[in-house]
Amino acid sequence: MRQGRWWRQRGGGDNGSLTLWTHNAGNAKELAADQQVVDDFNKSQSQYKVTVQSFPQDSYNQSVTAAAASKKLPCILDVDGPNVPNWAWAGYLSPLTGMDDTLSKFLPSVVGKYQDKTYSFGHYDVALAMYARPSTLQAAKIRVPSIDKPWTAAEFASGLKALKATGKYPVVLDLATGNTGEWWPYAYSPFLQSFGGDLINRSDYKSADGALNGDKAVAWATWFRSLVTDGYTPLKSSADPEADFLNGKSAILYNGSWGAEQARAKLGKDVVFVPPPDFGSGPKIGGGSWQWAVSSGCGNQDGAMAFMKFLAQDKYVASISEAAGTIPATDAAAAMVKGYEPGGDNDIFRQFSKKFAEVRPPTPGYPFIATEFTKTSQDILNGADPKQALDKAVSDIDANQKSNNYFA
Repeated sequence: MRQGRWWRQRGGGDNGSLTLWTHNAGNAKELAADQQVVDDFNKSQSQYKVTVQSFPQDSYNQSVTAAAASKKLPCILDVDGPNVPNWAWAGYLSPLTGMDDTLSKFLPSVVGKYQDKTYSFGHYDVALAMYARPSTLQAAKIRVPSIDKPWTAAEFASGLKALKATGKYPVVLDLATGNTGEWWPYAYSPFLQSFGGDLINRSDYKSADGALNGDKAVAWATWFRSLVTDGYTPLKSSADPEADFLNGKSAILYNGSWGAEQARAKLGKDVVFVPPPDFGSGPKIGGGSWQWAVSSGCGNQDGAMAFMKFLAQDKYVASISEAAGTIPATDAAAAMVKGYEPGGDNDIFRQFSKKFAEVRPPTPGYPFIATEFTKTSQDILNGADPKQALDKAVSDIDANQKSNNYFA
């Protein structure tokens, strides 16, 4: 049942004191950057004082939901992007006001929306890409694709066949299938979307029927399974796919922008980061990372919004994204972060985010959809009939959407 918004949290605001929660307890650099913003805000005025409380990422979501249940949420908190619609629907969050012009300059994938209202924004995103060695592609006579001319489905298929034929690589295409949790919908649903399917129909978010089990989705699932049966991709990757690629065990690695610096340090100029293939509806990658929001029960909404506006300055977008080693969310901030300036070594990832990022469905039912997609994808890789598996996923997702009345 949906929670109401009548309650006032104990996390603050009545006396000008605002508590901020973050998941960055285990990330010293990013936590220090967050703390610097808070310190600067507190020094900039005398009406409000923000205090930081950090949590380990693994337990953060449980801490938030427990605090919401006991009406003890802080005034300001960070949220993993895909969870924003669920937390907004549940009554945890307040819409952000007076920030439309500022947030129009941010990457669309870092602005959290639900039912045409904005509830959050992030300082950064990450981007997925295919890692390859130009020397490897050249030896197999495979074209190096570009952002404007990615591999077609046919090119990708012939390229994998050519790489396997060399006999040089124990793994032709490493998709990091040994990863767990949100990696599966984040990494693999973009392939589904490139085929023309999706996790749910985005016209009204009432049903996954046709999107997740139509002909295009079945074609995706059949292809996904064929990567294993054709001997290109292991059923479960090793514990360290990046190391395998850097050590020459795999020819192509599907990985994020977070691994680029290590790849360059090891391989020098013999590494290229290219977009995923176009399977018919254009290349797609996942979008949306950690974002900041205001709780609906905060006793001082004006103070919380004042902090959010302060937090959105380009210099803090730059400092926090630099500390996190991620893609700055605004053009102005990117110009301040070495490597992300136009033409910089990492600018390609920012271009991928701008052109190819697809946010996970902004429906409160997304956490269930993510779990169902993960289970179904794993079943398909293990040999389940694609159509039957997808039909079952659609049935379960639709039942969950309906029983919770998420789309009302």
